[in-house]
Amino acid sequence: MASIEAPARSRSSSAVKRAFERYPFLPALIILVVLIALNGWFQPRSVSLVGMTGQIKTYLALMLLAVAQTYVIYAGDIDLSAGAIVSLVNVVIVGVMGQWGGDGVTIFVALAIGLATGLVCGIVNGLVVAALRLQAIVATFATSIFFTGLALYIQPVAGTPAPTAFWRTYGGRIFEIPFVFYMAVLFAILLVVLVRTRLSLRLLAVGDGQQEAFQSGLPVTRIRMGGYALCGVFAALAAFCITGDTASGDPLVGGKMTLFSIAAVVLGGSALAGGYGTVVGSVIGALIIGFINSLVFFVGTPSEWQNLVQGAAILLALMTGVLVGRRARA
Repeated sequence: MASIEAPARSRSSSAVKRAFERYPFLPALIILVVLIALNGWFQPRSVSLVGMTGQIKTYLALMLLAVAQTYVIYAGDIDLSAGAIVSLVNVVIVGVMGQWGGDGVTIFVALAIGLATGLVCGIVNGLVVAALRLQAIVATFATSIFFTGLALYIQPVAGTPAPTAFWRTYGGRIFEIPFVFYMAVLFAILLVVLVRTRLSLRLLAVGDGQQEAFQSGLPVTRIRMGGYALCGVFAALAAFCITGDTASGDPLVGGKMTLFSIAAVVLGGSALAGGYGTVVGSVIGALIIGFINSLVFFVGTPSEWQNLVQGAAILLALMTGVLVGRRARA
């Protein structure tokens, strides 16, 4: 009997191991389910349609920025200017919309200019890191200061209002379905398309070993620049969401988001050294941070303790994810 059960347990263990190797975000997904359950336990309305809409509306920007950071980390790089790009695009589009009247056409023109701004920022980062071969952590820290300075030059103080049509659309409904759900679906389609492109695989190949990738004929510099360009575009998309959510321009609005985006990538199972990870995991990581923040509020944590508790909870989630993943793959 024992001889029959032993191979069965071995096959089951191998299946679990293969699942965790193929889907490195599984530990994060388990943590997210637990957090949603805890949020529902302490505040039942948080898991209602209204509550989930609010969560997506608030944290869609962080999800986009986590994906932006993922494409850079795939190649073993990092972008400390991602939050500053969000701030810069935020004040650019609010400024353009305000100057040109804020009607429908103006809004689309402003969004196009915002996307171009994010792309240019990403290309600048790609040039200084991949082409000039400066250390990514130092170079993007420097460009983050530069981009923040530009944002402060364009709009020295926070509070310039965005056009009503813009933020009402973002927070409103189309055919009785919240607009952010359409945004989330478009976001998912975009990720599926990008996953099927060669750029994602090439970024992972470069992150797995730049020398080997170069020797196999891959244009390493161009691929790394592509990762930074994609990061800039997704940071611009995150800025659109921030603008719709806050309904105003703020030259420092993305400042805290950079480290949260990196934390989301790691929580989602991606390796900071590059060569391993998924954008789905990064989205889950961003949601984990969002639900931790909500839970800290719902349990009634005093305001002076909230940052401490949030930090400890994110650290605990990170350790749990790493330990569960290691144990499952062992």
